[in-house]
Amino acid sequence: MVDPPPFLHAAGHPVRWRLLSELAAGDRQVHELTALLDEPQSLVSYHLGRLRKAELVGARRSTADGRDTFYRLDLERCGAMLAATGAALHPALRMARPSPPPQVRASVLFLCTGNSSRSQMAEALLRRRGGPAVEACSAGSHPKPLHPYAMELFPELGGARPKHFDEFAGRRFDRVITLCDRVREICPEFPGHPPAAHWSVPDPARDPDGPAAFARTAAELGTRIEFLLHDIAARQPSEGS
Repeated sequence: MVDPPPFLHAAGHPVRWRLLSELAAGDRQVHELTALLDEPQSLVSYHLGRLRKAELVGARRSTADGRDTFYRLDLERCGAMLAATGAALHPALRMARPSPPPQVRASVLFLCTGNSSRSQMAEALLRRRGGPAVEACSAGSHPKPLHPYAMELFPELGGARPKHFDEFAGRRFDRVITLCDRVREICPEFPGHPPAAHWSVPDPARDPDGPAAFARTAAELGTRIEFLLHDIAARQPSEGS
C-alpha cells in the first residue's frame, strides 16, 4: 500500500486548506486567521503547527510588537510539493514551474517606514520583471536617504528619491503592499479601496550581515513579486471578454 504524498497529508484537512488559501493572499497574525476562518484559536494554532512542520508555512516575529507573529506561506515549497504530488500519481501529471506571465497592466504601491531599502528594492524588482506595462511606486511613513547597499544591488535606484506616502494620497492603485510591520498598522486608505496585502519582510539595514542581508531580502522580494505577477495576470479580464 502506497501512502498519499506529503502535500496531501499537510493540506488535505479543510482547516489547513483554508489557512493556506488565506496566507496565499498575504502574511497574517493568528488572531486574524482565527477571525477569517471563524474557528477557535486553539484549533487554528494546531493546524498552523501542522503546516509549519510540513514547512509550507513559516513564521516571523513582528517588528512592530514582538509579542505578535506573522505567518507566511512558502509558495515555492508549495509548488514543489504539488509537482511531486502529481508525479506520484502518474509521471505525466508532474507540474512544471509556470512560465513568467505576459506583461500585465497594473499599478502597485509598496510601503515601508523609511522608503530607503525594502520598498525601493521591491519597486525596482517589479519594474524589472513586470515591464513597462506595470506601474511600480514606493513610499514610506518616515522617509530617509536610500541605503547604499540597496543601490549596489539595484543601480537604477541611483536616480530615485525617498517619498512620504502622503504624496500618493489621491492616486489609484491596483494593489497596495506593506513590507513593514509598523507601517501596516498605519497604512492609509487609497482611492477605490485597492486590495491590500502585507509581506512581513525584516529591514535588512538592521541586520549585521550587511550586504548579505540585502541580498537575502532581494531574493525573498523577487520570489514574492514573481507570484504577485501571476496573481495579477490571473485576475485581469481576458481580451474580448
